[in-house]
Amino acid sequence: MKIRLITLVLLFMISGVCIAQSNDFTQDAQSAATNIIGIEYPKVDSQLRAIFRVEAPNAQKVQLDLKEIYDMTKGDDGVWTVITKPLDHGFHYYYLMIDGYRFSDPASESFFGVGRMMSGIEIPAPDREFYIPKNIPHGQIRECYYLSGIKKGYNRIYVYTPPDYEKNVKKHYPVLYLQHGMGEDETGWGTQGKMNIIIDNLIAEGRCKPMIIVMSNGECSTLFRPKQGEDVNAARQRFGVDFTPILLNEIIPYIEKTFRVLTDRDHRAMAGLSWGGFQTFQIGLNNLDKFSYLGGFSGAGMFNPATELKTAYNGVFSNPQAFNKKVHAFFLGIGTVEGQRMKSLSDALKAAGINNTYYESEGTAHEWLTWRRCLHKFAPLLFQK
Repeated sequence: MKIRLITLVLLFMISGVCIAQSNDFTQDAQSAATNIIGIEYPKVDSQLRAIFRVEAPNAQKVQLDLKEIYDMTKGDDGVWTVITKPLDHGFHYYYLMIDGYRFSDPASESFFGVGRMMSGIEIPAPDREFYIPKNIPHGQIRECYYLSGIKKGYNRIYVYTPPDYEKNVKKHYPVLYLQHGMGEDETGWGTQGKMNIIIDNLIAEGRCKPMIIVMSNGECSTLFRPKQGEDVNAARQRFGVDFTPILLNEIIPYIEKTFRVLTDRDHRAMAGLSWGGFQTFQIGLNNLDKFSYLGGFSGAGMFNPATELKTAYNGVFSNPQAFNKKVHAFFLGIGTVEGQRMKSLSDALKAAGINNTYYESEGTAHEWLTWRRCLHKFAPLLFQK
């Protein structure tokens, strides 16, 4: 009897420790910034673990797909829960899977990425101050539509205007054309990218010129998938090809007609992430009569700098002096987890006499925290001449 009593006491103590440890998992957790307003879960704790709760009393199996598959545990109340491993800083897409079907989480805001609407969760980064709203003047993101003769219908674009745009009604502003990546759309930079907050903060700090920023669909919102038997290189050249005439012949004229902007090349820039960086090279380097600032964030030209440097883009790099005179800032940025391809390109360009600014986002991969940091470094370089 005495042994049994001791055993029960020990079991009670162990159970109490487990409950306390379980509570410790969540006691310092905060609701994710990406939650629907008023919704408590998902949460993120001080160890950067995400805590999910899903009410699905009739489900047989519930899983979380967030970089890896997590099996969730069902409670007596029909609520499934899981605590992830520590997650990388920044923004992450995820899905819920219920009995084999994939769903967006109704507790989270939805974001367009990877060619579809998805849930997303924000894991606080140590340097997040640069993309957090502050008590400063703020600009506006405007939703605009124009009639496209190329697409035979109305296209949507988003236009950021700086905080003083409505007050300084006689002032004209430089323009940055800022592109998303493959599988994303024109909403990406304003939602996942925190573009307006980054620029607002830079302007308030006096580190960035007030500018207008145009975010348009790069005709690459679907993922690149060549058809069976199709030449991959030929298919890649056709992918998003309409964007070049759309930007040059429709978007830029629309912006210059609708907004108070400076219309010379010295006040026009282009940048993009991933495939948008590739588009920036394709369009900008072949049209230096229209752009004088260029930026590639985890994306650049698909050419071999060791053998094609002098012939790429109609030989734009063959005369370094002329290039450096025309291009006032040439920015190449990438996350350190992505590899060295941008560093190799930057080094080859510098060896050939082509001025460029190289930046590495420490500890990040092909993701939005990389591109937020790139924009934060790139924007202060713009329109300083």
